[in-house]
Amino acid sequence: MIALSQVTKTYPGGVTALASVTLEIARGEMAAIVGPSGSGKSTMLNTIGTLDRPTSGSVRIDGYDIAKLSDNQLSALRGTRIGFVFQQFHLAANVRALDNVADGLLYTGLGLAERRRRAKLALERVGLAHRVGHEPHELSGGERQRVAIARAVAGDPPLLLADEPTGALDSVAGAGVMDLLHDLHAAGTTVLIITHDREIAASLPRQVRMRDGRIIADSAISDGRHARSGAA
Repeated sequence: MIALSQVTKTYPGGVTALASVTLEIARGEMAAIVGPSGSGKSTMLNTIGTLDRPTSGSVRIDGYDIAKLSDNQLSALRGTRIGFVFQQFHLAANVRALDNVADGLLYTGLGLAERRRRAKLALERVGLAHRVGHEPHELSGGERQRVAIARAVAGDPPLLLADEPTGALDSVAGAGVMDLLHDLHAAGTTVLIITHDREIAASLPRQVRMRDGRIIADSAISDGRHARSGAA
């Protein structure tokens, strides 16, 4: 699902956020990219999510070499193959949950009725069938994050990227969101969670640890699975 080979990302001013990173995530895996602030994990998310192109090296997502895709093709790849969940939910105010999710399907060109039908199914999938008509300010933090997850999975993408998905939640709501992500993984979605929380990382089947733009440890290596970092 994800294949990075000798990926480097350098920003103006000579700041290197990723340094010769090589990593493979198999289809159907659930893994954590974990590290402190400044370790490069957010740049890793942007690179894997095709939100940013690497300075050098190759990135393949679900078999697609992103270097060979135009910006429009990258947008289409994100729209159909990748779901994003962020710490701050990014829900539209004064818009009910159903339409917050349905609006995430605008890129598909589907009619409003079909987008709402799929949005309703996605909200049911995350346990919010009873909240479809509620606006964000009427929902708890955990419920808002579930709406955000429903929006991310409404188009049934094979890859879900979650950036600090519990960072804005209390421990109970955070545990509920993690249970939901585990359920999505069990249903076949490849789930990659970016986090600084070692406890969350330890609860996942695989942990990839970063520091100073490099992968310094990968539990898949000790488990004998195929994964490596050219910088480790």
